Amino acid sequence: MNETIRQTAKAEPAARPREAQPAGAGNLETATFAAGCFWCVEAVFQRLKGVESVASGYAGGKVASPTYEQVCTGTTGHAEVCQITYDPRQICYAELLEVFWKTHDPTTLNRQGNDVGTQYRSAIFYHCEEQEKLAQQYKARLDASGAFPAPIVTEIAPLTVFYEAEDYHQNYYRENPSQGYCRLVIAPKMEKFERVFAEKLKGEQP
Repeated sequence: MNETIRQTAKAEPAARPREAQPAGAGNLETATFAAGCFWCVEAVFQRLKGVESVASGYAGGKVASPTYEQVCTGTTGHAEVCQITYDPRQICYAELLEVFWKTHDPTTLNRQGNDVGTQYRSAIFYHCEEQEKLAQQYKARLDASGAFPAPIVTEIAPLTVFYEAEDYHQNYYRENPSQGYCRLVIAPKMEKFERVFAEKLKGEQP
């Protein structure tokens, strides 16, 4: 992340692990995506009808219970991710994939804009075989259609453990709209997202 405008207030205890859960839990299901800064990803998915909650965290690495500072070094193998709990009766996994693909650049390896490092890679961490199948099919269709000027480099891998990020990262855009990164990076992205997906948005800013 461009640390000149993305500053955190203080160090927090190490991330809390959650073992990978099945995609469905009762009437709700779970998806986990990495698409650059988790502040951005969280802000996007929180606005969608049918999304019950979004938690920012870390996944895909080799270090147990990493801290944000460790992940920022790019040496843990973890990506910044968001774990999305949603109601499939209101929004399906394929619709979440559409939002995922259209709200970041899946052709840049280990980078989103000025945010550079493996922690900012594009990735889908699937919870079941059906999610893997849908993700692979969607990626193949996009590549075949030429929707992007370069090949898609999005990683598609099983989720093993999701580590929930420190408390100050949760609901970041909602609670810190005037912070520099939020104003300069997230706000313009949200304006574009809300125009494109107007019909899928919750009625009010949560």
